[in-house]
Amino acid sequence: MEISSALNNQLLIAMPGMADPNFNATVTLICEHNEEGALGIIINRPLNLQLGGLFEQISISSNNQKLIKTPVLHGGPVAQDRGFVLHSAGFKFDSSVTVSADIQLTLSRDILDAIAKGDGPEKNVVALGYAGWEAGQLEAEILANSWLNVAATPEIVFDVPYADRWQVATRLLGIDVSQLSPDAGHA
Repeated sequence: MEISSALNNQLLIAMPGMADPNFNATVTLICEHNEEGALGIIINRPLNLQLGGLFEQISISSNNQKLIKTPVLHGGPVAQDRGFVLHSAGFKFDSSVTVSADIQLTLSRDILDAIAKGDGPEKNVVALGYAGWEAGQLEAEILANSWLNVAATPEIVFDVPYADRWQVATRLLGIDVSQLSPDAGHA
């Protein structure tokens, strides 16, 4: 199978039969996909942690009450002690990757400082951990009907309420989630 960046900026939608509890009913934004594998951030699993708590842990202060009450997401089962920030494009930080014309991923602390001060991107999602796949693993999982995929939209990544993202993402494919079977098959 030819490996390309075809899955960059795609939303992976977990099929109802997903056996791995790390990904059951998740939507994952693929931020990087190449011959070495893939990296994604789950965008619909809030942790029992708010940005204010994260800021305290890393000695950042903010007076913005709405901001400090924003949930931090469980970005995936890998490196759960590392922070990842998905944000609107047009900003320069120490460690940023372009996901699309509208979305960037930053892994450096300077973005959290900027967000806390009100100087960062208004649209952002902070996550701890990421989802990772080795070379060929994600492609094999897609062929095994573990995932559906569709082009990401900034609205789903930043604006749709977390609890609705799985259903809204499947609707982009014209699929009614209630009609999906948990059993995989090939025609």
